[in-house]
Amino acid sequence: MKTDQVKAIEEGQMKRESTAILLRIFIGESDQYKGKPLYMHIIEMLKAEGIAGATVFRGITGFGKHSFIHTTSILRLSTDLPILIEVADLEENIDRIRPKLDEVINQGLITEEKVKIVFYDSDKDK
Repeated sequence: MKTDQVKAIEEGQMKRESTAILLRIFIGESDQYKGKPLYMHIIEMLKAEGIAGATVFRGITGFGKHSFIHTTSILRLSTDLPILIEVADLEENIDRIRPKLDEVINQGLITEEKVKIVFYDSDKDK
């Protein structure tokens, strides 16, 4: 019986594994940088810097340093919902962009951890 990895290789799918850094950036939806939403500025900067990938998540409820609950509830509609930006790339690339993040984030939290990346790619046209 063939393993899934052998089947994937036979079907033209490539699988690569590596160690990387997962950076999580916690900011508020109302945070701005030079008149633009901070999350958009960060995403555009990461893309321009050639970072492998990043995704912005908008939270429905959360609280931070001041323990004020931000929520999408109609009874307590918040204009500053939590934003999480997840960034995954090699350690040297994360180290390179960290000073740029320091320049633009005035309030928030960044966490960093080593992760195993499993990357699937196919040479077939979809």
